[in-house]
Amino acid sequence: MKQKMADSRFSNAAAPLWPLAILALAACGPGSEPATEEPMTDVEPAADAEPVTAVVFEGARVITGDGSDPIDNAAVVVDGGVIVAVGPAGEVATPAGAASVDLSGMTVMPVIVDAHVHMNTSRDALINDLRQRAWFGVGAAVSMGSDDTEEALAVRNEEISGAARFRSAGLGITRPEPGRRVVHWIDTEEQAREAVRTEAARNVDLIKLWVDDRDGQYEQLTPELYGAAIDEAHQHGIRVSAHIFDLEDAKGLLRADVDIYAHGVRDRDVDDEFIEMLAGQPDTVLIPNMGARGVSTDLSWLAGAYSDEEIAELEAAGDNPDIQEAHGIQARNLARMSEAGMIIAFGTDGNTPWAPHVEMEDMVLAGMSPADVIVAATRNSAAAVGLDQMGTIEAGKSADFIVLEADPLEDITNTRRIASVYMRGEEVDRSSYGGM
Repeated sequence: MKQKMADSRFSNAAAPLWPLAILALAACGPGSEPATEEPMTDVEPAADAEPVTAVVFEGARVITGDGSDPIDNAAVVVDGGVIVAVGPAGEVATPAGAASVDLSGMTVMPVIVDAHVHMNTSRDALINDLRQRAWFGVGAAVSMGSDDTEEALAVRNEEISGAARFRSAGLGITRPEPGRRVVHWIDTEEQAREAVRTEAARNVDLIKLWVDDRDGQYEQLTPELYGAAIDEAHQHGIRVSAHIFDLEDAKGLLRADVDIYAHGVRDRDVDDEFIEMLAGQPDTVLIPNMGARGVSTDLSWLAGAYSDEEIAELEAAGDNPDIQEAHGIQARNLARMSEAGMIIAFGTDGNTPWAPHVEMEDMVLAGMSPADVIVAATRNSAAAVGLDQMGTIEAGKSADFIVLEADPLEDITNTRRIASVYMRGEEVDRSSYGGM
């Protein structure tokens, strides 16, 4: 098988069907008179007929999230929070009596799945984090290894109106690293396996490993240690995501059958050997986490969520040549790994609800097409973390989508021009925002 925390990136800057009308024919018993051919008129609906609950969203351009061509002037039929049908208007059967929402001139895409975050771990604060994400069109967020409370894990089982879904890797695994509180510290293979068993018993969605010496400050997980953890996780049917920095660690983890890189390679440009290794592991997933570009950024699009003063503070970081150089390594590596056919998913790290819209722009600037970035942030990301009910706009999937005022296939920054967000078929209340 394959708590409020500082955000390092920005701190410096059979599907349900609509009710069918069924015509009942009265059976003629022995000796009954033949039925007349005269047509019936003014037939009253059956008293026990169920009300029509379907809603048809009409007229938008729909980006399905699977990489196929968008559907112009589409109809999306939703019933019971589930997509029943999607296709060109006029070719989709619409249930009689269904409500209609006119989205003419708009573009619809699936909600974003942010597969790498670190959020609050108290219930109320976590739910606020999830509501803020929904405001920005994020339909699910996956906490990568910093959840030390059972109340945080319990939120995974809740369907909270106006909030993104939540998944968690529980507590991550690393070598002893003073200052990192919420992890398993291990020094032996048996400790590695026991840490995995502990998290498996908590029914986590992923196992998270940190494979990094933090610029030489600490001993890091060795191939023997992370190999034991990966093997144990796979025996429990759990996928493994690894924090990496160095290319050599990326290679070692690939040999150990890691499932997901929670970051790209950041110390150097990837080499031919690594690309060849990836070809032999086609199911391995990359969550790039591009990080800051080190350039001045216009964040005026955050108006409505943040005050002018807050936006000015966020924009104050300015240009930084060192960050620009580091970002360039990641951008080149993302482009090469994507071109090699690696599965690219999506994540932002930290706890910044609006960061996905910057990350998508960064991925396009690195060389990916807007269409491929949307697939990464929706279908691929949902699949990587087991969110099978979401990720694309298709029959049988949860009705989770963003209505945009402009087409992100033409300009990826149009994902920021949100008109409305729907989760499980219900419109998210975006009349106010919780702020920073």
